[in-house]
Amino acid sequence: MAAGGAAAEAVRALVDRRQTLSVAESLTGGLVAATIVEIAGVSAVFRGGLVVYATDLKHSLAGVPRQLLDARGPVDPDVALALAEGVRERCGSDWGLATTGVAGPEPQDGKPVGMVFVAVAGPAGAAVRELSLPGSRAEIRTASVTCALSLLVAELRGSTPGITG
Repeated sequence: MAAGGAAAEAVRALVDRRQTLSVAESLTGGLVAATIVEIAGVSAVFRGGLVVYATDLKHSLAGVPRQLLDARGPVDPDVALALAEGVRERCGSDWGLATTGVAGPEPQDGKPVGMVFVAVAGPAGAAVRELSLPGSRAEIRTASVTCALSLLVAELRGSTPGITG
């Protein structure tokens, strides 16, 4: 599913549920939010987002525990979950969506280029996915957006009967 299609499906599902979304982005640098706001009607469901590219901002703005960041670094599944949960809480939304990873061109803190974690936190819990994405920096960032939005759609489908794709 392309990013735009996943964004449109997520917005429709959120409108139907009367629920809201916020995003916390690291390697995608605002691309998730930009993709979501392309969809007509999004103002009814999109609260906003945080671009927390620097590690210290993941703590100070998104609420990721400093101990977690110190122990594991910013590219970690629990950091992705903490970003999703933190933005959900801080923006007052029903759902939080997050990205963190290494877009390249060089590895970061021993993590390979293309290692990405996307996470979603919602009313009934949270989920995270590890991705190993090939390609250029731009391709990795674009694929990360698609995967994050697809995870959100999957969680929206799974959390309420009757939502189908």
